[in-house]
Amino acid sequence: MARKTKRRHNHRKHRKSQNVETTVSDASLEDQLKEAPEEPEPQLIDKGDLRKEAQERAANRPIRERILSFFRRDDGQKDYKEIIINSEALERRVALLQNGVLDDFSVERKEEDRMVGAIFKGKVQNLEAGLKAAFVDIGQDKNAFLHYWDMLPGAGNNDPDLEIVRENKGKNSGRTEAKSIKDIPKVFPIGSEIVVQITKGPIGTKGPRTTTNLALAGRFLVLMPYGGQCGISRKIDDRTERNRLKRIITNLSLREGMGVIIRTVGESKPEKFFDRDLQLLLQQWDEIEAKMKTVRGPAYLYQEPDLIGLTARDFLTEDVDRVQVDKKEDYDRLIESVQKISPKSKSKINHFDEEIPIFERFSVERQIEQTFMRKVPLPSGGEIVIEETEALVSIDVNTGSHKVDRKDGKNFILQANIEAGVEVARQLRLRNLGGLVIIDFIDMKNKGDQRKVHQRMKASMADDKAKHNILPISQLGIMQITRQRHEESNTSGIYDDCHYCSGRGIVKSSRSVSIEIQRRIISAVRQVKTDDLARRDVKFKVYMHPSSLRRLRGPDASLIGLLERNYDITLTFEASESFHVENFKVIDELTDKEIR
Repeated sequence: MARKTKRRHNHRKHRKSQNVETTVSDASLEDQLKEAPEEPEPQLIDKGDLRKEAQERAANRPIRERILSFFRRDDGQKDYKEIIINSEALERRVALLQNGVLDDFSVERKEEDRMVGAIFKGKVQNLEAGLKAAFVDIGQDKNAFLHYWDMLPGAGNNDPDLEIVRENKGKNSGRTEAKSIKDIPKVFPIGSEIVVQITKGPIGTKGPRTTTNLALAGRFLVLMPYGGQCGISRKIDDRTERNRLKRIITNLSLREGMGVIIRTVGESKPEKFFDRDLQLLLQQWDEIEAKMKTVRGPAYLYQEPDLIGLTARDFLTEDVDRVQVDKKEDYDRLIESVQKISPKSKSKINHFDEEIPIFERFSVERQIEQTFMRKVPLPSGGEIVIEETEALVSIDVNTGSHKVDRKDGKNFILQANIEAGVEVARQLRLRNLGGLVIIDFIDMKNKGDQRKVHQRMKASMADDKAKHNILPISQLGIMQITRQRHEESNTSGIYDDCHYCSGRGIVKSSRSVSIEIQRRIISAVRQVKTDDLARRDVKFKVYMHPSSLRRLRGPDASLIGLLERNYDITLTFEASESFHVENFKVIDELTDKEIR
């Protein structure tokens, strides 16, 4: 309690000092507000302190909870995992902490629909034979992309991470199906209705990607209403457990033509859990099927749960020790959801009702700040620099503030690269980065060191839920990673492209604009004199930004005078701060028309 009081006092003291500065220097404050805010230098967060705080919280839990946590874990792990849920007026945030360190982060904005996993009844808008794809109107801003391959039944059953253990073929329940890609234009002509599920949300200018092979995720099972095959994730590698799960799949009461997949979280769970999960999924499917028969497309049929529902279904696993929720309404909803899915987990959920914001109380806010910075410091003194582009994500590993000397140079380089690999794996999850990722490590000549970094990178990404592939370090010192991404990165949700530079991050110099203005004037002279051979009096007025005018009246003044003499023209200039720094207009004063 003393620590909490001290924090509040410091917060009030800091707020008071800010108010004093504002009243004392209003003029300087106004000047500062005209400039972009300064980005703070990235500070290394001591993970040792975070772990210490987490262990204190673990030790302060009720004794019954500590005993249950001890017996739940059969792998000897002593990591303390917490889920922190913060709800505000416009967004909801969920953070997963492992020993106090931010390990995963999700944001949900109240006005945005959760697209991935949503099921729509749409209309085929267009068929592109060259792309082998259909574009489907689902009632959203952008038409959905549907590859011909994803229109064939059972196309998603070729996942190499899945072992098929039971066939459950049957009637298609009246569903229209194409047997091969050649049949698709006949089976799904333009204007025909089709039911699709979004597998990848809209990213940039691209619309959502969809499939006709629907899947509904439960806590332990994934139901595929039209799948016809049942399988087990290959990530469950214990042979005895796999045999037990195969027997459970055989005993499940499935409807004809349906398929299921046992999720990795189902490992070691009793058979009754799978039966209960299946009944909930079948009930969900019945509701979707009823809508399919009654509504006309384009229309919403099903939407994935919000972050509260997903926390109950996907995040609140056996190895999670504690869940802290700061909004009573969300706490009640989470308890209600967990009661249906995993009643034993209710004791882990706690309503956080302290005055201090929950993300500050658990040191989450300052960790999140780093996920939007270009540079992330490493414990050894090195740093990684992350650049997200439309085509790929580039990550550069630098020595940073560390000065490599002859004695420890080699060891430091290996240490910095290993630290970078661990941090990159974490940042990819936190920022939701995907596609092609290129990492430029500090050069290592030793092949053994390169293998160590590669193995550490694979180990750090082993628990990443997104599918990924990691290639060894190349001869150029580059590591290539592909990582599946279903939605836009967290950065794109927080930031818009700069309206001034259109997202380039750079603007033309005044010298470049001056050169372009002079070229335009010369072109304008030729254009005017070509159109009117008899014209002698040529006057142009040039509108521009003041920085360009300063250039023309300063270093380039003699060139402007030369233009006027050589081409026998008169030039006048007008500048305004409201004009874009790169933009200018050349106006013919006689006709009052712009010369392009």
